[in-house]
Amino acid sequence: MSTKSVAIRRVTGDRPSPFMLAIAGDSAAGKTTLTRGLVEALSDAGVSALCVDDYHRYDRDERRGLPFSPLHPACNYLGIMEQHLQLLATGEPILKPVYDHHDGTLDRPVLVEPAANVVVEGLLPLHTRLSRACFDLSVYLDPPEEIRRAWKVKRDTRDRGYTEEQVLADLAKREPDSAAFIRPQRRWADVVVRFAPIEQRGEAERSLLSATVLLRPTAPHPDLTAFLGEDTREAIHIKLIRDDDGKPVDALHVHGYATRDATRRVEEAIWASLGIHNPFPEELGEVEPGGLRSEPLAVVQLILLYHVLRARQFHGSELEIVP
Repeated sequence: MSTKSVAIRRVTGDRPSPFMLAIAGDSAAGKTTLTRGLVEALSDAGVSALCVDDYHRYDRDERRGLPFSPLHPACNYLGIMEQHLQLLATGEPILKPVYDHHDGTLDRPVLVEPAANVVVEGLLPLHTRLSRACFDLSVYLDPPEEIRRAWKVKRDTRDRGYTEEQVLADLAKREPDSAAFIRPQRRWADVVVRFAPIEQRGEAERSLLSATVLLRPTAPHPDLTAFLGEDTREAIHIKLIRDDDGKPVDALHVHGYATRDATRRVEEAIWASLGIHNPFPEELGEVEPGGLRSEPLAVVQLILLYHVLRARQFHGSELEIVP
């Protein structure tokens, strides 16, 4: 199906089309953490979440003898991924494959019924033109490589049974595929997010990280100037910068060093502007469930949530978010 056909079916099809959100990025870039808060906040509005890394062709044992990593398109059933994204985008269910990240095995497929909102995360959701056409909003997570590598070592040694030496060796093997196939997806994203310390303020990598959010004009972003001013600069400010391609882009800076009260005033103002009378979703900003919290993460999730809720309101859907 062509990209034009996808758009036509979403408008004329019998089934209601969900809001499709893509969150792309390299391994351990923070995709699952970002997705988790959004899914919890949208749970009462209807949300389906899936990871397109489930479309790996090979299990972990089979990959050991291959010349490429799971980041390579040849290591994934991208054609099937495209078909499934088209079906979800037009309100149809799919039988999704399952890859178990803990032991590296392929499991039985599961039925996914698209809810009002569909959040898709993974390594390659923006790799092809057809898959990109299925999304209403796309996000690319772009942490500095030294931070991403540290996150991957921590996660894979803690959760997936690897030694630090094995993780570092795997990162070296994956680097050519990261450069060739993962990082180029950045150019297609409507929103680019980088969690990193602000060096000018002497922030350390172990500190709560600040966020820089590029809001590209390829999507109708909220007018944040209505909420930001001199009294919010300690927490959040926005300015016009040049993107990697030299084009102007709005850059929102959310400071990790700001007090929660300062950031919360902006968060609640954005939330109130949606006209939703439910309390602010407290799930936003959780780095770990019930544990460490990040206000920059909460602001990023709130901006994405704003897109989702505005789109549903525009199409006349009734939305209730009950934390």
